[in-house]
Amino acid sequence: MSQRRLPPFAQRLTLLPPYLFSELNRFKARAKGGLIDLGEGNPDLEPAPALLKVLGRALKVSENHRYPTYAGKLTLRRAFARWYQRRFGVNLEPEKEVVVLLGSKEGAAHLLWALCDRGDTVAVCDPGYPVYVNQSRLCGASLVLVPLEEKNGFLPDLDFISRIAPRLKLLCLNFPNNPTAAIAPLVFYQELVALALKYGFYIVNDNVYSEIYFNEPPPSILQVPESKNCALELHSLSKTFSIPGWRLGVAVGNKELLGALLKIKENVDSGPFGAVQDAAVFALNRGSKIAATVRRRYQQRRDVFVTELAQGCWDITLPQGTFYVWAKLPDWWRETYRGSRSYAFCLQLIEKCRIVAAPGAGFGKQGEGFVRFALVAPENRLKVAGARIRRWLAQMTKLMTGAKTRAVWR
Repeated sequence: MSQRRLPPFAQRLTLLPPYLFSELNRFKARAKGGLIDLGEGNPDLEPAPALLKVLGRALKVSENHRYPTYAGKLTLRRAFARWYQRRFGVNLEPEKEVVVLLGSKEGAAHLLWALCDRGDTVAVCDPGYPVYVNQSRLCGASLVLVPLEEKNGFLPDLDFISRIAPRLKLLCLNFPNNPTAAIAPLVFYQELVALALKYGFYIVNDNVYSEIYFNEPPPSILQVPESKNCALELHSLSKTFSIPGWRLGVAVGNKELLGALLKIKENVDSGPFGAVQDAAVFALNRGSKIAATVRRRYQQRRDVFVTELAQGCWDITLPQGTFYVWAKLPDWWRETYRGSRSYAFCLQLIEKCRIVAAPGAGFGKQGEGFVRFALVAPENRLKVAGARIRRWLAQMTKLMTGAKTRAVWR
């Protein structure tokens, strides 16, 4: 029996490159197990017992098993508002300036669909979290890639932003930054808000790593006076409380942007599971000790891993925030390998060291020449991983340069 040929899928699918972490899974499949996986930023720490206890009680509330509200429970929105006031000194109206999300990734995607039409100009950081580039492509926006360069501390160059500002509709930021671990100071946000108000564009800052810091707490863009006239900020409990699978985030700030985002949500999905929202209220109200414990663990992991690498022949910049180590490839590797150097380096890490890392090129053109390690393994495993890499690099450096080089912390 003959069958009529089925129609093709949507043309927009061709706009999407292979997702970075799907590529990493293919790398891992080749190795057939036995790896130390530092590729994806997927927190491995266990949630605090007190948080799980609250969740268990919330599971018994019958109302939580009905459809949740789109914007999130008012109790949770109030808790987010109180937390923003304590943490950043920012006052928010829970009913109008807070929308609960199924994770910040969902919020970023729906915001772009709500705000941008075909031909609108969106500026996205390079290197950066792939969701912003890919969702901009899907909604038909014209992309401008804002380079994050080492010479600028991996912050966008304000002169560059000034030049593109007259045609911008939205500037997408993510500080503390994934993948570079850079932290933006408040004065940087002040200058950006001034540009946005002068030229008439919006800003979204993805601030999900604000509670993983090792010196001064990072600021919020909403600390800038008048920022609510043009800015929205995304946040998440995933990293702060080690609950990425719970899918709970928040968008706060500009009322008009939040209203547009919510209109998309109402036609696509719903709010998070009610029991998860109840547990999140507890986390925000009484979870500062939990967050501090998580922060200490990541600092210990950072110190163990970077210490191992620093004993070999790799010059590593010590990150001041996030749970990532953004490492510049050794000079001899960058000089020897052309093309996809960071992908080639990651393949060698899997083959020679049994370590999975994320190639910098997977985060954008400016990420080429770097590799990202996620500190999502216990300290003892990170020590083993660092030692394996250190020994392999020492052998390779001696082979390639004929002399050992010494790495230091900057």
